[in-house]
Amino acid sequence: MNGSIRVPVDEALRYMRAAGAEGEIRRMAEETAETLESRVTPRWTWRTCRIERGREGIALPEAGLTLPGTLAEKMLAECDAAALLAVTLGAGFDRLEKEWETRDMARAAVMDACGSAWTEAACDAAEEEIRQRFQGKYLTDRFSPGYGDLPLSLQADFLRALDAGKRLGVTANQSFLLLPCKSVTAIIGLADIPQGAKIRGCACCGLRENCEYRKRGKTCGT
Repeated sequence: MNGSIRVPVDEALRYMRAAGAEGEIRRMAEETAETLESRVTPRWTWRTCRIERGREGIALPEAGLTLPGTLAEKMLAECDAAALLAVTLGAGFDRLEKEWETRDMARAAVMDACGSAWTEAACDAAEEEIRQRFQGKYLTDRFSPGYGDLPLSLQADFLRALDAGKRLGVTANQSFLLLPCKSVTAIIGLADIPQGAKIRGCACCGLRENCEYRKRGKTCGT
């Protein structure tokens, strides 16, 4: 966990479809980023599990998880282990965003974009932590429940495997969406040989048209 991660303002502007913007909108984004950094701390937890392959999919026995479908099979084809990761900005972000929604919707929209960009930056930092811990290994792209044909319904078991409710205060609702809202789970494969990029971004996802994350103006973190 690392509270020194800065809000990437340029990335937040991209989320707002205002990449390269200057003037008032950038000033508002920079002020919002400063407010967030003073009141919210990104947090994460992760664990590694060995991989077993069976008829029902990729099994992670230590976590009590099976990852069905072709995406997990493709991503982890050359891996002997995987890291499970959960990242969140916590309930403090949700409270702050709701506070601004009652006072200034424009500022709340900027805050939401800053929060999404900051969550992604925290995912990158957590991934780098894993990379440094396993310097003899090569990492795959990270991917999440709800991406491709990996069921979103895995979220509850995924969080349970990480004890994320106790460690981070992250839960899943009845629609399998994560709470607090700026939370992400992901899987990263660990291999002995270099891993090329296999997927990246919403454009590659078979569920993009019906994605619950996209309906809320968010992404799953990949």
